[in-house]
Amino acid sequence: MNEDALIPIGKVVGTHGIKGYLRVFPYAESTAPFALGKQLALRRKDRPVVTLGIESARPHKRGILLALEGITSLDAAKELAGCELCIDKTTLPEPEDGTYYWFQIIGLEVFTVDNRRLGRVATIFPTGSNDVYVVRDGKREVLIPATDSVVVDIDLTHKVLRVDLPEGLEE
Repeated sequence: MNEDALIPIGKVVGTHGIKGYLRVFPYAESTAPFALGKQLALRRKDRPVVTLGIESARPHKRGILLALEGITSLDAAKELAGCELCIDKTTLPEPEDGTYYWFQIIGLEVFTVDNRRLGRVATIFPTGSNDVYVVRDGKREVLIPATDSVVVDIDLTHKVLRVDLPEGLEE
């Protein structure tokens, strides 16, 4: 896998049982990237990226229990604790019109409709009804609901997100 094309989809937060199962905290609600037979890149600081196939994945509490090819013992699984699990973004299906992957939104410059710069999208978190964009500029942080009434335009080519802030969020 091309390291520049890797996007994180979860993190190994621990082990489960003695057969090498990994406890994974997924970064998205969908478990589709963890399908049987798919390849995952395991990334960790100061170590080369390792690619392993998925043997099984199932929901478990607030995460996923994952079995990877070649990881068959508790000791082998412990070695992977802390690894970030990534997939090649070129393998993702095209999103439907008007929808975006989080990795496409994070990092965009955010401007209001009257062209005031608010900062960059630093992270996104889901709520029950919609996602919320966390926009930071230095120490200033603005939480912007990702709704059609607030997000006016997303221009991936120019890396700009334009918003019409509701009353109360304006500075």
